Amino acid sequence: MNKRFAFILFTLAALLAFSRCAVRSDAADNYTFSWDISAENHTGESNDHYSKDRKHRGMSVFHWRQEDMNESANQLIKNNIEWVAIIPFLYQRSDTTKILRPSGKEGNWTRYDSVHIGAMKVMHDRGLHTMLKPHIWMSEGWRSDIELESDTEWDTWFNSYEEQMLHYAMLAEYTGAELFCIGTELRSSIINQPERWDQFITNVKKIYGGKLCYAANWDGEYEKVKFWDRMDYIGLQAYFPLTDNASPSLMEIQDGWDQHIKLLEKLSKQHNKPILFTETGYRSHNTATIRPWEWNNYEEIDSNSLSLTTQNLAYEALFRKLWHREWFAGVYFWQWHNTSKEGNTRESTDFTPRYKPAENTMAKWYGKSTK
Repeated sequence: MNKRFAFILFTLAALLAFSRCAVRSDAADNYTFSWDISAENHTGESNDHYSKDRKHRGMSVFHWRQEDMNESANQLIKNNIEWVAIIPFLYQRSDTTKILRPSGKEGNWTRYDSVHIGAMKVMHDRGLHTMLKPHIWMSEGWRSDIELESDTEWDTWFNSYEEQMLHYAMLAEYTGAELFCIGTELRSSIINQPERWDQFITNVKKIYGGKLCYAANWDGEYEKVKFWDRMDYIGLQAYFPLTDNASPSLMEIQDGWDQHIKLLEKLSKQHNKPILFTETGYRSHNTATIRPWEWNNYEEIDSNSLSLTTQNLAYEALFRKLWHREWFAGVYFWQWHNTSKEGNTRESTDFTPRYKPAENTMAKWYGKSTK
């Protein structure tokens, strides 16, 4: 009887310990990670650390479903995410196409718009903040390399772009989005059309009264932007290369930030604006810190290079090197799918941190105020 009683006590103690710290192992790189449940927020209410330290604890979130939006909010809150990037896509067939496919007229909400309107309402009702950040999506080419043959063609393109974006500026105002991103990685237009961008910003401000940012690519586009003084943040798509080798150590990744931090500090001081990482992320692949901007490719499918270690260390390094700096306004990680399943996600080398150690590391850092 004593043995049975001792066994029951041992079992209960083990269950209590497991509820606080779950240990997970990744067979691909033999990674053992102690999952700290205490880093999570299970109150159902946002901590709103932003109101104290003004840091964006952000995530780019996709696959919204009306029936699951409250549960989506629960999962974001659990991981101490306080800012949600809502990302509608504008479609342009290629980088030589002159007109974007119409997605809606100003103030006339489409069915596509209603999903984003619903998501923002639920996020706000649950105490979260939102950034509306429309992206151009192409079947061929990249939006940063739009190439047109004449000033007339460029004007045609910008007229089309502005029409779509003013629609979303109106939607941002209608929904109370706290931040509106006026463009993402549009280098060639930034270089070719500075006057159009200046007038466009004026037109946006006639419609939308919240904060503004532009999302410049990490590789030097930010130096071409002439209107940082009219933005509230210097937005960066921050996929900076950090290491030369696969499967790096934490120290290697941290050291890789040093040269970029010097640049970022100079940029912030030059324009007297905080730096906001409007997007960054790392795949769960052992090469993720070499060329962070690269998506999965077919050659990697059988390469057995899945690495939850590298992804998690990249998250940890970013927070250690940047999080407490005064000029750093925060980060939006790429990317979070509301419909993700744990079994499928942990087997993928995709960017998402969900159900991976990086999720818990993010929750730990996001869960503390820097003030």
